Amino acid sequence: MTDRVEYDEFGLFHENAEEYGLPFDRPPTVRRVFADVDPVNLVAPASPASPGRRLSALVWQDRDPELVFLHGGSQNAHTWDTVAMALDCPLVAIDLPGHGHSDGPGDRPQGQLDVFGNAADVAAAIRRLAPAAQAAIGMSLGGLTVIALAAEAPELVRKIVLVDVLPGIKAQRAKHITDFVAGPPSFASLDELLERTAKFNPARSRSSLRRGILHNAEQQPDGTWVWRWARHRPPAPPAAPAPAGTRYGQLWDALSSITVPLLLARGMRPDSVLDDDDERELLRRLPSAQVVHVEEAGHSLQGDTPLELAAIIDQFVFGS
Repeated sequence: MTDRVEYDEFGLFHENAEEYGLPFDRPPTVRRVFADVDPVNLVAPASPASPGRRLSALVWQDRDPELVFLHGGSQNAHTWDTVAMALDCPLVAIDLPGHGHSDGPGDRPQGQLDVFGNAADVAAAIRRLAPAAQAAIGMSLGGLTVIALAAEAPELVRKIVLVDVLPGIKAQRAKHITDFVAGPPSFASLDELLERTAKFNPARSRSSLRRGILHNAEQQPDGTWVWRWARHRPPAPPAAPAPAGTRYGQLWDALSSITVPLLLARGMRPDSVLDDDDERELLRRLPSAQVVHVEEAGHSLQGDTPLELAAIIDQFVFGS
């Protein structure tokens, strides 16, 4: 008989609090909802079936959301848990198409990586869940989706925080990420999955990595483990990577047209995907942009330095 690993997605917040020294007298108020992104235009709780494609989201607190968070590729909305707990304000963290509990991206040729397709879906979800949000925060693929969202639905974007991402990502800078994502389709055990994840994230605690895996992978009936996002991985081999310097480069024009306040939070460790040339290009195209360097973070600021990232967001959006 296969040993099942217990998992309660809302039962791990005490671990986040303990690891980062956050006060914790009771679990935060968080619920999972689904927003239809096809013409049916429904918002449904997690249990009832709903027609059409849906995006899933975590809604924090009971007041109107003030912030919208979009995670990176091969992640999910729970990547923001510690940041959300530190901010302690109403917000929505959305699972991108083909990630977390969201439905797949449909028949788009680029699948999960189609930032304009993602932006259209995210816009539909924001209109239903957080139409008056004061800022959109996106990391990696989520940040590129925010840039596309500003072009797709500018009325929904009032301030932007990009977390270690800009257009024109250089393939070599992101190689450690693509190597990790290109791993086996399944894993024999949670321990095997944890070992591989720790190898690619040596600076993170084992407890935080295990927590992240439980949120981002599913144990199958035979006891093996599969990433949630891998359910929507195309069966055919992926196309050859774009030449260095051109991946998502078309988004530079969209970024140049942004008129709302924008801040880049850049990790300064070697595992960041950005370099000084990227930052200079941002400031050339958008001189009003603000840039904050986070010395102890790599690409995943929300995982490496969540409290510092929360403070950066709080100051930029709310001025506190």
